[in-house]
Amino acid sequence: MSMKRTNVYADADDLALIKEAAKRRGRSEAEIIREGIHLAALSYRVWDDPDEWPKVSGGGEPVTKEEVRRAVADGQC
Repeated sequence: MSMKRTNVYADADDLALIKEAAKRRGRSEAEIIREGIHLAALSYRVWDDPDEWPKVSGGGEPVTKEEVRRAVADGQC
């Protein structure tokens, strides 16, 4: 993925939280900011054509907590 440089204004308190999180998790501040931008971009995405909508497989039956736990434990999620 190619990246482009941009400048944004951010609240000082938010930047302090990012700095703290980066230090605690051993990641760069830039990495955390890029992840935040990506999540924001995805949350505002709009699919105009129903064929572009994300597809979910399954029969439409509700799943139990145990089925979810098992799928997570087996690495299926």
